[in-house]
Amino acid sequence: MSPTQGVLGEAWGLYKSHWRHLLTFSFVVYVAVALIGLLLGAILEDWLAGLLAAAVSLVAVFWVQGALVKAVEDVRDGRADLSLQDTFDRVRPQLAAIIVGGILAGIGIFLGLLLLVVPGLVLMTWWVLIIPVIILEQRRAGEAFSRSRELVRGYGWGVFGVIVLTILIIIGFSIALEIVLIPFADWLGTFLSNVISGTLVTPFIAVTWTLLYYRLRGAKEEPAAPAPAATP
Repeated sequence: MSPTQGVLGEAWGLYKSHWRHLLTFSFVVYVAVALIGLLLGAILEDWLAGLLAAAVSLVAVFWVQGALVKAVEDVRDGRADLSLQDTFDRVRPQLAAIIVGGILAGIGIFLGLLLLVVPGLVLMTWWVLIIPVIILEQRRAGEAFSRSRELVRGYGWGVFGVIVLTILIIIGFSIALEIVLIPFADWLGTFLSNVISGTLVTPFIAVTWTLLYYRLRGAKEEPAAPAPAATP
């Protein structure tokens, strides 16, 4: 059986079992980011407020992604042993590597999609495990690219299929949410959309990618079967 088979089902099961714990991370961060954005927009000029809000959002989003990867590692045994603060504290030393790796991967994937589409999809598949590698193996950003590629090698189509299904789930959820928020004012609809989608969707993505990392690492590092004993 391919290690990518059934990963979305396993991710959904883990998500449902620990949703209170996992959603707390993303809710706290996305509410804080949304409130900071509203505050900056009220006291600063539009361009400066947008620039500062983007910088705050960038750091916060990568930090919560790293924290969720650590949280998934924590709850895989069936219970959460680390508090919210403990989890964020353990991720802080790798925050710079997460930001650098995430930005470089984003630029590479964007350029690949912009130029010929296919290279961007290939890079997205190769680099999907960058953040789990940085957090769980404590690797530098540069090392995470090659390590992610190494883990994905041989299972590229399966990994790509998981990515596509995840993206379709996100798109479907976003469309449904936009329809629900139509009656609200633009600023309030944007605020609620960012908080709700970030709170509910980000943990599921983190759970999926982290479980994918564990499955691929297990497939790569599975010990060889012992040689049969010699016949006397």
